[in-house]
Amino acid sequence: LVTSILYPEEALPFMLAATGQTIVAVVVGIALAALLTQVILRRIRIGDVEIGNDLPFVLIAGPCQIESAAHAMEIAAALKEMTARAGVGLIFKASYDKANRTSLTGARGVGMAAGLAALADIRAKLGVPVLTDVHGEDQCAPAAEAVDVIQIPAFLSRQTDLLLAAGRTKAAVNVKKGQFL
Repeated sequence: LVTSILYPEEALPFMLAATGQTIVAVVVGIALAALLTQVILRRIRIGDVEIGNDLPFVLIAGPCQIESAAHAMEIAAALKEMTARAGVGLIFKASYDKANRTSLTGARGVGMAAGLAALADIRAKLGVPVLTDVHGEDQCAPAAEAVDVIQIPAFLSRQTDLLLAAGRTKAAVNVKKGQFL
C-alpha cells in the first residue's frame, strides 16, 4: 500500500493509527513481561524447603538406591547435618527400585513397600523432604503418600500417562530431562 500525502492535515489519521498501535504493543509487552517475571520467579515450597530461581541453592542428594532402611537413614542424617552447616536446603533422594539397570543381575533396591516405608520414616524422623522416582502409573499414588517429590526418570519423561498420574497426586513432580528432548 503506497499513500501520497500532500497536506499535513491528511497525515493525522495515519499518525493516530500508528500511535494507537504503538500504545497497544507497549501495553501488551508490559503485561507479557509481568507474566513472564511471575513464571520465572515462581517459587515452590516442599516441606520446609523453598525452591526458586531467585533463591539459594537446594541440594537433592542421596544414594542411588536404598540398600537398607538403616543405611538410607544414616546417609540422610549425614546429609542433613552437612547441608545445615553449609546453610543449604536439602531434599533427600533415594530410589526403592532402579528399573533402568544395564544388567538383569544388577542390584535394584529394596522394593516399593520397604523403600517407601524407609523414605516415610526419614521424612518423619529427620524432618527433611524426600524424593523418589516412579516407573509406572500404579506407583504414583502410593509414592505420594510417603514422599514429598515424585521424580520421573529421564527415560520415562515422554510417557504422558505416567506424567498425568504423577500430577494427579498433588505431590511436587520433578521430571528429569532426557538427552533426547
